[in-house]
Amino acid sequence: MNNNAKERVWNEQYVFGDGEKDAIIDEMAKDLGKSRFFSVLLYNRGYRSAEEAVRFLRFEEENFHDPYLLCDMDRATDRIFNAIKKKEKICVYGDYDVDGVTAVSTLYLYLTELGADVCIKIPKRDGEGYGVSKNAIKALAQDGVKLVITVDTGITACDEVSYANELSVDFVITDHHECRDELPDACAVVNPHRRDCDYPFKELAGVGVVFKLVCALEINRCKQSGEPVETALQKICLKYIDLVALGTIADVMPIVDENRLIVGMGLKLMENSQRPGLRALIDSASAKKSGDDSKKRKINSSFIGFGIAPRINAAGRISDAAIAVRTLLADEDEAEMLAEELCEINKRRQVEENRIAEEAYRMIDDLADMDNTYVIVLDSNSWQQGIIGIVASKITEKYGLPSILISFDGSMGFYETPFDEGRGSGRSIKGLNLVEALNYCEDLLVKHGGHELAAGLTVKRANLEDFRDKINEYAREHLSEDAFRVTLDADCELEAKDITLSLAKEIQLLEPYGAGNATPLFVLRDAVAKRISATKGGDHTRMTLEKDGKLINAMYFGIAPLDLGFFVGDKIDVLFNLDINDYKSVLSEQLTVRDARIAKSCTDAAAHAKKRFDEVRAGGAYDSSENFLPTRDDCAAVYTYLRREYRNGNCSCDVDHTLKALRCEYGNSINYVKLKYIFEILNELKICDVIERKRDFYDYEVNFKANKTSIDKSSILKRLRSQCNDRI
Repeated sequence: MNNNAKERVWNEQYVFGDGEKDAIIDEMAKDLGKSRFFSVLLYNRGYRSAEEAVRFLRFEEENFHDPYLLCDMDRATDRIFNAIKKKEKICVYGDYDVDGVTAVSTLYLYLTELGADVCIKIPKRDGEGYGVSKNAIKALAQDGVKLVITVDTGITACDEVSYANELSVDFVITDHHECRDELPDACAVVNPHRRDCDYPFKELAGVGVVFKLVCALEINRCKQSGEPVETALQKICLKYIDLVALGTIADVMPIVDENRLIVGMGLKLMENSQRPGLRALIDSASAKKSGDDSKKRKINSSFIGFGIAPRINAAGRISDAAIAVRTLLADEDEAEMLAEELCEINKRRQVEENRIAEEAYRMIDDLADMDNTYVIVLDSNSWQQGIIGIVASKITEKYGLPSILISFDGSMGFYETPFDEGRGSGRSIKGLNLVEALNYCEDLLVKHGGHELAAGLTVKRANLEDFRDKINEYAREHLSEDAFRVTLDADCELEAKDITLSLAKEIQLLEPYGAGNATPLFVLRDAVAKRISATKGGDHTRMTLEKDGKLINAMYFGIAPLDLGFFVGDKIDVLFNLDINDYKSVLSEQLTVRDARIAKSCTDAAAHAKKRFDEVRAGGAYDSSENFLPTRDDCAAVYTYLRREYRNGNCSCDVDHTLKALRCEYGNSINYVKLKYIFEILNELKICDVIERKRDFYDYEVNFKANKTSIDKSSILKRLRSQCNDRI
């Protein structure tokens, strides 16, 4: 099923006119002292009263849930304090992505502050692979480690924890990945996804679970020392919430409930970060030199997701995630050097990513049966395992299909064998739970795990083809047609008068944005494109739109003017975010366009015109008010246009562009039906040879030696006149 051009469906979540809903929205607007449209945004996000909305809008520490509501949290804190008391060596064992790196850093910093003997273990992708391994446990045991605390990993490590128990190494598992029926036999397993866990918020990142652990530990410590328990959460937030926010954003967790508090508070802390390594990374991503405060960079979720996270991720993908941890823990002396090292690693990652992507695209082009492919499964002996997840994301975005890339790099010697193990990374689309799909294929896999939309796996080469067939079989059964449409959820429609700087400022109160709290999206209909121009470089488009006498500035990033599908003068519908443009300290509203198309009112009118032409062409009647009957001046205008175009070397045209050109010169006197009949009349009278190659596309040749004639001689025109209901 080839889905290179997915249908893009605009879904307006709220349409005014529902009395009960409108009443709720009006009441919220009144109580909050905000606009009706701002209340619509809150309503679409699930809030039905001013009280609920205020709780969402405020960032207050008391809105955090009690960490001891998480299953096994008491057992986890008891075992950790016991290890500190006995001076046992503790290992914080994490994953190599941003979530794992920030989780490791947070817990290491806190335990060190308590005086614990702590070391860090993050396995390398190349050679060790994802998760807890028996080899690592053996090495840790030999090094004297008595307690391993996993962060962002470990929930499926049943065999590995059993092996650790044999070596008298205890485990405390903290994770946020989906749980299987069997849990590891650890001292404690803290995971909000446990089926027996009633924790009210399930969507914490791995570092979010660590945050709850650290909060619980601090509450426990305060109780033991006699300090006020009320200060525990505030202290932890001030010290670590920036790291927790960084991991939460990078792991694309829903920015709702506790995650909204974490990210909102964390971003604010990052703006004046006292963490040298993080500050150096922010400066690098902002292209600023250390100490340069001339232009302060606004720190938001997008900046973290596209500026900071890739640099941290790059270390674990193609080098060693320990470098990223060292950067976050760095002092002033080494922070800038380590941040620069991460930037260089990220540049190497980008080069390798582009190489793998180009190779993968070629492989897809060569697939014999792409039309019947539901999950793209590609493999190679030379792909770097740490990069394939990013490329899988690109493939899924480009083709609209789930994709899995598998690397056998390092799994074999000089020759391929059936026993070679390939490690894969997959990305899915809405409508296909990748973990469930892999569960269906688990008899063919060595191991697998992950989330609904992103997962990892290990497969032997001998099982690769069967795996490819089986996961496509599962997808064929479970993917609905809706999965092959891109649905863009707009909050509501705005009129030109509603697009104001005041509304743009209100919208900022909903930040931070992210999964679960999307940037507000609006629809503007029937706006005329007054100006269209390319930005420097030609990759983006700057537009001026006009509706109801109001001019509105808009930017369309990633789309060049020639790729828009419309031109100056066209009436268009626009899907957009409402932003604030700050130009030389003058603020104004600006649209950031997410999608744009010829206005539905125009496409509906065009469809109606085609239908009417077919009806009249078949002998149906029409009214003179429909303006279908060509005059001599109409025919002369079309002939003049064709003659000029023909002399310029053009010998083909289409109805749409011809109508636009004629409107510029002659106004709206010639419509679709009339133009089609004029082409037929000119051809019949031998004034031009006009042949319809396919619907609405014509080849023509102007006969400059044609004898003068009258259009009244046309039998086509006579027949058309006879079909008019109110003919004279």
